[in-house]
Amino acid sequence: MPGSPVCAPDWLALREPADAAARASELVELVRGHLGTGAPVVIRDLGCGTGSMGRWLAPRLPGPQHWILHDRDPGLLARASAGLPGVAADGAPVIARTREGDVCELRAADLDGTSLVTASALLDLLTAEEVDGLAAACAEAGCAALLTLTVVGRVEIAPPDPLDAAFATAFDAHQRRCTGGRRLLGPDAGAAAADAFAGRGAAVTTRPSPWRLGVDQDELAEEWLRGWIDAACAQQPDLQRHVGAYLRRRIDACTAGELRAVVGHVDVLALPSGAP
Repeated sequence: MPGSPVCAPDWLALREPADAAARASELVELVRGHLGTGAPVVIRDLGCGTGSMGRWLAPRLPGPQHWILHDRDPGLLARASAGLPGVAADGAPVIARTREGDVCELRAADLDGTSLVTASALLDLLTAEEVDGLAAACAEAGCAALLTLTVVGRVEIAPPDPLDAAFATAFDAHQRRCTGGRRLLGPDAGAAAADAFAGRGAAVTTRPSPWRLGVDQDELAEEWLRGWIDAACAQQPDLQRHVGAYLRRRIDACTAGELRAVVGHVDVLALPSGAP
């Protein structure tokens, strides 16, 4: 998967608390039930970034855990490995090693012995073929998958502005853009993943995992808003003429503590065929 500015360490650090608050924690209960307790488990985190998924999930699971962190960026891998918690929910050891490479090239043989595949904010950067390939690899290897924080194309901003819909439509189109010969799934990725896993016999559970940005996340809200607008304008350049006034109104509301935003995401859990 080609590199992307959404993987900048500063941005990943800024969004980590909102990610942690948004993920559907009830899916962890199902993961626990599937993995059981006591036996060591191997967990592969795809596109791990700075390791926020491991920091969130490892302390919520019992028993010894061996995390394998996958990313194309060696700098991010070093951060992720250093930041992974050392103990599980019951005090059992958590260890990590890293794998540098393209997660889209993983096949069933690469997942041999893996108990759980995880990812966060990854699916919407993939193509339909890549999501289907991931589902096929997990199904053949017999491992579960917990894939969180995939955008769904729903954004609600308060107070409302007449230009919200135009920017939202352009942003969603940008998420589905063709880049480097790849057509990204964007907001369609969660549904595509659920269908791909279910089509291979997996038991699929989905839960909403929206960001809820308010006065306590003003820095994240402003950074997200700027990126949202930039992406919309990259897709639809004629919106650029509105950016100055629109952004001023939005930043003024943010500064005044009045801006609220709900950014829709979905979490997908797929348990392999035959799992209890």
